[in-house]
Amino acid sequence: MNVGVFIPIGNNGWLISENAPQYKPTFELNKQITQTAEHYGLDFALSMIKLRGFGGKTEFWDHNLESFTLMAGLAAVTSKIKLFATAATLTMPPAIVARMAATIDSISGGRFGVNLVTGWQRPEYSQMGMWPGDQFFGTRYQYLSEYVQVLRDLWATGKSDFKGEHFAMEDCRVSPTPQADMKVICAGQSDAGMDFSARYADYNFCFGKGVNTPKAFAPAAEKLIEATRKTGRQVTSYVLMMVIADETDEAARAKWEHYKAGADHEAIAWLGQQGAVDTKSGADTNVRQMADPTSAVNINMGTLVGSYENVARMLDEVAEVPGTEGVLLTFDHFVEGVQAFGERVQPLMKSRAHVDSPVPSLVQSKRQAA
Repeated sequence: MNVGVFIPIGNNGWLISENAPQYKPTFELNKQITQTAEHYGLDFALSMIKLRGFGGKTEFWDHNLESFTLMAGLAAVTSKIKLFATAATLTMPPAIVARMAATIDSISGGRFGVNLVTGWQRPEYSQMGMWPGDQFFGTRYQYLSEYVQVLRDLWATGKSDFKGEHFAMEDCRVSPTPQADMKVICAGQSDAGMDFSARYADYNFCFGKGVNTPKAFAPAAEKLIEATRKTGRQVTSYVLMMVIADETDEAARAKWEHYKAGADHEAIAWLGQQGAVDTKSGADTNVRQMADPTSAVNINMGTLVGSYENVARMLDEVAEVPGTEGVLLTFDHFVEGVQAFGERVQPLMKSRAHVDSPVPSLVQSKRQAA
């Protein structure tokens, strides 16, 4: 199973809590996380794009870096790990994204790919006068289908004459083209989103569900399998999970309960309001799940809480779900979390037995000596 890290491009990562670590996103922080992930043999790092946050006492996601710029910097300071940036497709023409991706492909030596998002939070775009109207909720995957066809044309041949409802290329050129096959990610879970992924994407991200229920996302993976049977393409699922691990189950659970006790209810309410705006039939279940107040303290992503041994066991259970190629992990403490995953969790995973264990860090060596 492949493992990636969802690096914290926005402040405070993925915990909407006054009791969680409070920090601003910086290049240095994300460099340290990504280089640590590379050291321990993780397969990829992905950054989201967020243009407006949720506010509240924690100013959640009010402070964000830009995805392509960040990944270009990380490409220059890494050598093996794959990197994915996220394109907010309403804000950047496909020909520009194609050229930016080709540039980062050059910087990274062919280790770059693109995550495409249609946009679900209206204020991100209306603040710039770029929201096309709420009818976009119902047509966003038609827009994205044309968008990705332009990208694929430009990456494969260096030119595009694509003509559609949303885009009209006239001998559009991009050169140099990428040296490696440019992988495309989507995270749509609606019927329209799954159909798009089955037709145009290489990987489809879905949210894990619940606490310590590692296989709860299986219906989404099966839905993608069904969609790819119609297109005949190989597209696999990656599931988003948060890991909160410690020496014992009790210690890990105490951290999780502490984060929930400090939930920023004002920011969570904003998330719920924005998630409810999309009432079209194509509304993505990912967005609805994010806005569910059940466990919105970490945006309702699947959460693995426990000892290092039990987290390893649950991640191996994720790997058993048909159609699943990997996981995208977040952590409560990112630097310490990635290091603990590499030194304490990954060596126990059957699904990661192919990964060579690196030399233990200085911190781990001191722990063992004690």
